[in-house]
Amino acid sequence: MLKIGDIEMKNQVVLAPMAGVCNSAFRLTVKEFGAGLVCAEMVSDKGIVLKNEKTLNMLYIDEREKPLSLQIFGGEKKNLVKAAQFVDKNTNADIIDINMGCPVPKITKCDAGAKWLLDPDKIYEMVSAVVEAVDKPVTVKMRMGWDEQHIFAIKNAQAVERAGGQAVALHGRTRVQMYEGTANWDIIKEVKQNLNIPLIGNGDVQTPQDAKRMLEETGCDGVMIGRAALGDPWMIYRTVQFLQTGKLMGEPSIREKVDVCTLHLDRLIALKNENIAVKEMRKHAAWYLKGVKGNAKVRNAINECNNRDDMVALLNDMVVEIEEKESQVIVG
Repeated sequence: MLKIGDIEMKNQVVLAPMAGVCNSAFRLTVKEFGAGLVCAEMVSDKGIVLKNEKTLNMLYIDEREKPLSLQIFGGEKKNLVKAAQFVDKNTNADIIDINMGCPVPKITKCDAGAKWLLDPDKIYEMVSAVVEAVDKPVTVKMRMGWDEQHIFAIKNAQAVERAGGQAVALHGRTRVQMYEGTANWDIIKEVKQNLNIPLIGNGDVQTPQDAKRMLEETGCDGVMIGRAALGDPWMIYRTVQFLQTGKLMGEPSIREKVDVCTLHLDRLIALKNENIAVKEMRKHAAWYLKGVKGNAKVRNAINECNNRDDMVALLNDMVVEIEEKESQVIVG
């Protein structure tokens, strides 16, 4: 099993920290599908230090989500340490994760996120300062390098270990690749062979079979699933089941998809408010409907929705229409 510090997960499947997605409503929904660990979206260290209301709201964790890793980002040691101390003492997170992978220019321009990948010494300095300041286990999520000419994945991961970090999650892409191209699993294997703390592999895990293959080919201790779980928490469930039993579970029905989508929406409304939640849920609804034949018309209508009941009605009407067509085919 995957163990980080004294936090033991029930399996090796980890939900990746995705910005703009991994709030409590989404995390809890995924957790209920069996994820061993869920990770919160990255939170600004300056926002925490300045007690920004929106930022502090992002620190909310439902007890049912645990164990949970809460991710912070920043480029200045003083603020990063202060933010980590706040998370350590004022939240019920189990693990404090430091973002070293975000490729977005507005983050890297602040010497945060993937910018750290160019300097193993800075990684050691920053991580060790945080480790010394908190009681919770500290981990790092990183990419394999800045670009093809600057891949210091082994040195960077070893710097995290020397600094007292308890685990590393490694995305097999460079910062320049963003989310394009193919993830390099060979580098994950190389880092694992040169690291004594747990390594979680990330990148191009799109099916339960991919997860098993990553674990077998790289020797990593856990597998992190990100975009493949968007609108599809069944991916998490199917992966856990496949790793534990070798059985590949079936895909959900349209009714199951809409029921979970509605549950997700209601949790988002409780977390934020109806106006904000419905607008935010539009993208999630599109993900839930991915692969459903003839979904374009419904997705377009959902993008015009401004209240919960209208969105749910559109989803339910679609289910009824699809189920009626299916029953006619069976009868025929």
